[in-house]
Amino acid sequence: MYKLTVLYGHPEDPAAFDSYYWEKHVPLARTMPGLTGWTIGKCEPDPSGARPPYYLVVALYAPSRAELQAVLDSPEGRATVADVPHFATGGATFLWDEERVVVPVELPATE
Repeated sequence: MYKLTVLYGHPEDPAAFDSYYWEKHVPLARTMPGLTGWTIGKCEPDPSGARPPYYLVVALYAPSRAELQAVLDSPEGRATVADVPHFATGGATFLWDEERVVVPVELPATE
């Protein structure tokens, strides 16, 4: 499975970012054909209260890199990517990876 992670830096105006993101960008992004998964997570301070390096982390999934690229190359994908500068005043970093899900193996009981 391939994943495109989008790391959004801290915006100049978090309330404006949130409003635009949820009211305009998400509905636009929902039109992209071919995604098999999509997660959105707002970053929180660590236990010490330190500010995280990013404001929002988004992951888009497709079965292969070619299929994920096809999502972005579609007219809807191009429109979604072109929309990012309208609200991402803290910048956005795009990271591609082939994701492997590792499930822990149950160990036998020790005597």
